[in-house]
Amino acid sequence: MIAISIFLYGSFIINKNKDKNNEALLFSSYVVGAEVLLRMTGTSVFNEFAKYVVIIFLFYGIVHKGFSKKAIIYVFFILLFVPGIYIGIQNLNFDTNIRKAIAFNISGPITLAVASIYCYGKEMSLNQLKSVFIALGLPIVSILTYVIFYSPSVKDVVTGTHSNFVTSGGFGPNQISTILGLGILVFFVLFLLYSKPSKRLLFLNFLIVIFMAYRAIVTFSRGGVYTGLTSSFVLLLFLYFYSNSKVKYILFRVLTLVFFIGILVWSYSAIQTNGMIQNRYQNKDALGRVKQDKLGGREKIAETEIQMFLENPLLGIGIGKNKEYREEMTGIVAASHNELTRMLAEQGLLGVLGLLLLLLVPILHFFENKENIFLFSFYLFWLLTINHAAMRIAAPAFIYALSLLKVTFTNETKTPIHR
Repeated sequence: MIAISIFLYGSFIINKNKDKNNEALLFSSYVVGAEVLLRMTGTSVFNEFAKYVVIIFLFYGIVHKGFSKKAIIYVFFILLFVPGIYIGIQNLNFDTNIRKAIAFNISGPITLAVASIYCYGKEMSLNQLKSVFIALGLPIVSILTYVIFYSPSVKDVVTGTHSNFVTSGGFGPNQISTILGLGILVFFVLFLLYSKPSKRLLFLNFLIVIFMAYRAIVTFSRGGVYTGLTSSFVLLLFLYFYSNSKVKYILFRVLTLVFFIGILVWSYSAIQTNGMIQNRYQNKDALGRVKQDKLGGREKIAETEIQMFLENPLLGIGIGKNKEYREEMTGIVAASHNELTRMLAEQGLLGVLGLLLLLLVPILHFFENKENIFLFSFYLFWLLTINHAAMRIAAPAFIYALSLLKVTFTNETKTPIHR
C-alpha cells in the first residue's frame, strides 16, 4: 500500500505541475533511495517495482518538458536490446517464465535509458540539485535506522567472513551495502557543499556518513563500501584540483579529518567483528587462510558469460538466457552480478556497442559541461556498482543519468571551485 501511494501521489503532483519544478526527478530520487527499504519491509509490490515507477515518473517529465535532441542516442541504446529479446524468446526453456526472465534483465538498462533521456543536457542549479540529494538521501537514513534497530549486536552474530544477512537487517548484504555506499556519497556531498553556514548541519551530515560507513562495512559485502568511498574521494579530488589555494587548504583539512575518522571507524569495526572484517578484506576465511575465490564466486560467473560471448559473438545467447545457459554449462544456478559481462553474453557485438555508448557519452558530455562537479563521481558509482551488483536495484541506472545534467551556478550557489 505504501509503494502504491508513493506512485499515485507522485503521478498526481508531476502531472498537476507539469514538471515545472523538476518534480519527476525529485520523486524518482525518493523512489531510488527508498527501493531497498520497500523490499526489506515487504511493502514493494514486486522486486522491480521501483524501476518501473522511475521509468513512468521520468516519462511524465519527458512528455511535459521534452528532451534534448542529443539524448536520442539513448533511444538507439534501447533498440539494441530488440534482437536479444527476440533471441531470448526463442531460446528460453519451455518451463521458464519468459516475461519475468527478460524483464529482470532489461528493467535496469531501460531505467538507465529513460533517466538519461530525461537528464541529458537538462539545466539544474547547484541549489536545485540539493533537493535531489535530500530526496535521495532521507530514505537511505530510514534504511540505516532500520538496519540498526533490526540487527542484533554485531559482536554476537559475526562468526565468519561471508556476507552477513543478520548484520544487514535480515536482508541481502549486497543490496544493503550498495545503498549505504550511495548514502555515503550523498551525505558526503551534503556535508561538503550544502552544510554552510550551519555547524549543526555540518556535524549531522558527517555523523550520518560515519554511521553509514560503519553499517556498510559490517554487512561484510565489500562492493558498496569500495564504491561509496571511491566516489566520494573522486569528488574531493575534483574539487581540490579546480579550487584556489584557500579552498585547497580547507579541502586538505577535510581529507585529513576523513582519513583519521576512517581509521577510527575501521578500528571499531575490527573490534566489533573480532577481527573478522580484516580477514574479509584480505580475502581470508575465519581461520585466516587465504581464499582461492577472490570475489565470492562472481569471477566464475563472469568467466561463463565471457565464454557465452565467445561462442555466440554476433548476437549473443538472448536476453534472460544466461542463467539457464550457465546451469547447463557448469551446474551453477546463479544470476549475473556483472552488467558488463551479462550484456556481452546476451547481446554479443550489440552489447559491446551498447557498453561503448554508455562508457563514452558521459565523458564526451563533460567537455560540454565542465561545471558538473559530480559527473565523475556519479559515473564511477555506476561503473563500480554494475561490476558487483549488476542493476539489481535502480540506483546505478539513476545515478548514471545524473552525470548527464548540465549544472549551472548562481552567485548564491558557488562551489569551492568558484570561491
